[in-house]
Amino acid sequence: MSKTFIPKNDLDQRKWRVIDAEGAIVGRLAVQIANVLRGRDKAIYTPHLDTGDFVVVVNAEKVKLSGNKEEDKAYMFYSGWRGGESYRKFKNLRQTKPEWIIWHAVKGMLPKNRMGKKLITKLKIYAGPSHPHTAQNPSVLPLVK
Repeated sequence: MSKTFIPKNDLDQRKWRVIDAEGAIVGRLAVQIANVLRGRDKAIYTPHLDTGDFVVVVNAEKVKLSGNKEEDKAYMFYSGWRGGESYRKFKNLRQTKPEWIIWHAVKGMLPKNRMGKKLITKLKIYAGPSHPHTAQNPSVLPLVK
């Protein structure tokens, strides 16, 4: 009878990875980020444990969408009050909060439980090409197109 392998949840195993989002499509980028955050690219992946790495995303303002979604896509916000529903276009959000677009897409692809809330904290997003995490010696993660 084989025994179930449960990896040790060692914080020293975690690496830092950098992804350049320039020219990347938001949905495809979010899938790759979510897989790295969960640890699905490792041989020791276990669904109920956090075996993933930290992810730093740079150039968040240069992401794009396919088709006509650049002009048509709108995000809904709801304040909780009656009549408190508002919409913001993708084009406007990219100018004001480009980090939120990627964060929102990745959060939707993570588990909807305590594990997902813990995993999203390992995601660091920056609008420009520079980031303050050079001391962690991050490795560059290539995008799969």
